[in-house]
Amino acid sequence: MEKGSIKAGESDPKGDRVFELSGGNPALDLVNTLDWRFRESGPEELLGVYGDLVRFTVQSGLMDAGDARKLLRSIPENKAAKVLEHVRALREAAAEVLYDAVDGKRPSTSAVKRLEDCFTTARQQRELRWVGRKLEWGLKQSTYLPELPLWLLSLSTEAFMTSEHMHLLRECGNAECRWLFVDTSKNHTRRWCDMKICGNRMKARRFKEQHRS
Repeated sequence: MEKGSIKAGESDPKGDRVFELSGGNPALDLVNTLDWRFRESGPEELLGVYGDLVRFTVQSGLMDAGDARKLLRSIPENKAAKVLEHVRALREAAAEVLYDAVDGKRPSTSAVKRLEDCFTTARQQRELRWVGRKLEWGLKQSTYLPELPLWLLSLSTEAFMTSEHMHLLRECGNAECRWLFVDTSKNHTRRWCDMKICGNRMKARRFKEQHRS
C-alpha cells in the first residue's frame, strides 16, 4: 500500500487523487500532504494542483462535494494557483511548529507569526449566526470564493493547535516518513502513521537486517 492513497488499489472513478487521512485531524493530515518529508531523495507533493486541494478539503470533512464542484467550475486558473501557494505556506508554517513541538523545542517566532497571520485572516471571514437554539460561528455567505479551502484549513489548524489535543501529538516512527497523528490509542503507544504502510515496512526492514547478521 502506497502513501497518498486511502486504500491499496483504490482511486477516484474520475482518476482524482484520494488521500490517506491517518492523522486524526485535518491540520495534521494537511502537514502530511508533503509526503516523505524527510526522505533523502526528496519529498512528494500531494497537493499538486488546486483540484487536489479541494478534494483534500472535501475528504477531510471540511467542505461538501456540492460546494466543491461549484467552486471548481468558477475559479480562474491564476487565482487557483495563488490560493494553493498560500495553503502550502500555511502547511509549512504548521509543520515547523508541530515538528518542533514533537521534538520538545520552542517554535520560532517567525513560524508562529506566519500562522497568526493565516488564522487572523480566516477568522475575519466568519460571522455569528443563530442556528437552532444557539449562536455559532460560520463562514460568511461567500461560499464559492477561491480562498474557501484556505480559510477552512486555517480555522481547523488553529482549532487543533490551540487545543488540549496537542499533548497527544505524535509522529510516525519511520524516520523518512514522520507523518503526524493524534495518538488516541489506549496506552498512547501508537508508533506508526499506519501499521499497513510504515509499520509493515519497518518490520520487514528489521527482519532483513537480523537475517543478514
